[in-house]
Amino acid sequence: MNFYYFNDNADEHGYHEVHTDDCTFLPSLSNRTLIGYYSDCKAAIIAARLAHPGKKFDGCYFCCRECHRG
Repeated sequence: MNFYYFNDNADEHGYHEVHTDDCTFLPSLSNRTLIGYYSDCKAAIIAARLAHPGKKFDGCYFCCRECHRG
């Protein structure tokens, strides 16, 4: 289980990148939103989509590779 966050700024494809709390590329406190404590990135992304239906999410290549779409 990890705490998951998403980057408040979307990437060039319009996705908000999802990170674990121990990721090297975790955005600064002023540039991230807590999703919550989940067992995996898939559950975290589902929760983020439900809480923020107007946003698109993608997993970080480094900490959430199984959810990374490119």
